Amino acid sequence: MPNQRRASTKQRAIEILMRLKRLYPEAPCSLDFDNPLQLMIATMLAAQCTDERVNLVTPALFAAYPDVYAFAQADLEDLERLVKSTGFYRNKAKNIRAACQKIITEFNGEVPARMDDLITLPGVARKTANVVLAHGFGINAGVTVDTHVKRITKLLGLTQNTDPVKIERDLMKLLPQPDWENWSIRLVYHGRAVCNARNPNCAICELADLCPSAKAAPIASPATTAITP
Repeated sequence: MPNQRRASTKQRAIEILMRLKRLYPEAPCSLDFDNPLQLMIATMLAAQCTDERVNLVTPALFAAYPDVYAFAQADLEDLERLVKSTGFYRNKAKNIRAACQKIITEFNGEVPARMDDLITLPGVARKTANVVLAHGFGINAGVTVDTHVKRITKLLGLTQNTDPVKIERDLMKLLPQPDWENWSIRLVYHGRAVCNARNPNCAICELADLCPSAKAAPIASPATTAITP
C-alpha cells in the first residue's frame, strides 16, 4: 500500500506539473539582474518582501555598488539606506556585505556555483542558493520553497511536512529535475492568480480535481489557454 500511495502521488504531481506548464508556459525569474552576484543580492533582499519592491530598489543599489568589491567595501549605513524599503534592512545589509567579503576571500571574487559553497555565505540558505544556481548558472540543484510553494504544495497533498527543507526533499522525489525550479515559479504565479491565501478561487482552479483541499467541484477539463502572471 505505501508504494502504491507514493506512485499515485507522483502521478498526480506530474499531471499538476503539466497543467501548470499549460497555464504558465513562460516561467522566468521575476527579479531583475544581470549576473549571478546581482541575482544573489536581489534574492536576499526578497526575503519578506515582494519582488516588485526589490526591482524598484536594485537599480540604484547596483549603480552604487557595481561589483563584489564595491559591496565588500560598502559603508554599512549607506547600504542600509539603499535597501531600507525591503524590510529587515539592517540584517540584509550586514549579510550582503559579509557575503561579498567571503566571496572575495574564499571564492576568488566569483559567486560559487555549488550548493555546498553558496550556503556557507552569510544570509544565503537553500532557498536563495536554489534561485542563484537555477537562474544564474542553469543548475537545478533543488526546489525553491517560499511561502507560496509551502502553502500550495501542502494544499495539493504533495507533502505532509511544514519544514521547507523536508518539503523540498518531497518535491525532488516527485518531480523531474529539469522542472524543479520552474515548478516553484509556476506555483507562485498560480498563488497570485488563483490560489490566493486569503480567498482561494477553487471554482475556477484548473487543479481542483487534483487537489484534496479544493472547496468546489472539479472543473470538467483543464483549459489550454495560458494565463499571464
